[in-house]
Amino acid sequence: MASFTAPIVEQGSDASISSLHSDIITSHILTRLDGPTLAAASCASSELHALSADQTLWKDICDATWPSVSDERVEGIISTFPSGHRSFFSDSFPLLDHSSSCDPSLLARSSELISAVDIFYKGELVFSKVQETETETGWFLCSPFRIDLLEPKETVPTPIRHIGDTNESLKHLEENLTLSWIVIDLAQKRAANLSSRKPVSVTRHWLTGEVQLHFATIMPGYRRGEFVQCGMVVTCKGSDGGELHVREVSMQMEAMEGNHLNGKESLIILQGAIKGGERKRETEDGSEGKAKFGEFLEMKRERKERTQRRERALDMICIATGVTLFMAFWSFVLFR
Repeated sequence: MASFTAPIVEQGSDASISSLHSDIITSHILTRLDGPTLAAASCASSELHALSADQTLWKDICDATWPSVSDERVEGIISTFPSGHRSFFSDSFPLLDHSSSCDPSLLARSSELISAVDIFYKGELVFSKVQETETETGWFLCSPFRIDLLEPKETVPTPIRHIGDTNESLKHLEENLTLSWIVIDLAQKRAANLSSRKPVSVTRHWLTGEVQLHFATIMPGYRRGEFVQCGMVVTCKGSDGGELHVREVSMQMEAMEGNHLNGKESLIILQGAIKGGERKRETEDGSEGKAKFGEFLEMKRERKERTQRRERALDMICIATGVTLFMAFWSFVLFR
């Protein structure tokens, strides 16, 4: 998709885009635009606004941006959105920037979440899958929230060459591998891309040698000042000179204490983020996502230190109380 550049019109000329036939504008101009440029063009005039509302245009853009949404069921769900694929693109293309909690009573209970996931390497698709997650059973509501796209022994080959266990190889993956994880809420007819797109950290497991790419979006929790991490992990493994295989693609919700939230808690937070979260354009280098992830880790560290200080203070109080009672007892025995 190319960006749109308006034709140069000489001063005094009567030529304008309105003089072109609508079929020419649609088939030769609008079809060449990407999503953000098409949205901008729709604001230029009432005629362009009407022409850019064509659902075929937005469907083609969505399919090109996220191949997973071409799935038949996903397309059927998107067709129920207020403005179809245009609404879906508006919800899913910008990064989610959610900074305030949403009242759970305002959220419609959803029976299912749909995940549309795509992994790209240097802009080329290497993995795509749609996963349905039911949200009504007691097992889901009470168990730690986790979505796994691959079975325990399942692997997916990729064209990515394993270039050795070096920091340069980790940096290479950090710069060239991106993740899109769109969650669709059927009840609200809304969607959000929960991935940071670029990894917020890339690590290698010290024992297995597996490479883990971490993606994250930070969201507010239940209480004021509380935040949770919606974290996604892509785990790869390969031999020197061979191809990397994807071994894990998963999502979990982590609180500041380090514990994982259960399904009920996670569902409320995710629905609130999908409904109330702002959407904003990402930075090219992914620095904003890394910065927020770093802030979350710092808050976790401070929370842990405060907890440890309280526990040490309580230990000292218990020890002092025990010593006092011991001395009082023996004083009573010896000097009564």
